[in-house]
Amino acid sequence: HCLAVRAVCQREIDCDRGCGYSWKITLLRNYWKSKVKQEWLSGKYSNIPSQLSLPEKSMYPMDVDTWGEILEAELER
Repeated sequence: HCLAVRAVCQREIDCDRGCGYSWKITLLRNYWKSKVKQEWLSGKYSNIPSQLSLPEKSMYPMDVDTWGEILEAELER
């Protein structure tokens, strides 16, 4: 699971590990973020008509760098 999460959230995982968090804590801190981020990056929400069309679990607190990655992926589509 840690490697799958790191594939999507490498910056976050590396930062947490660098701060001394164990793999267990790092996984707990980043698991759901990686799931939501992967859905955004894969284009699942590229053609939504409005914010009301988003499933409730599609949102997760993400930093500006993560939203930048998502925007870059959208611009490449």
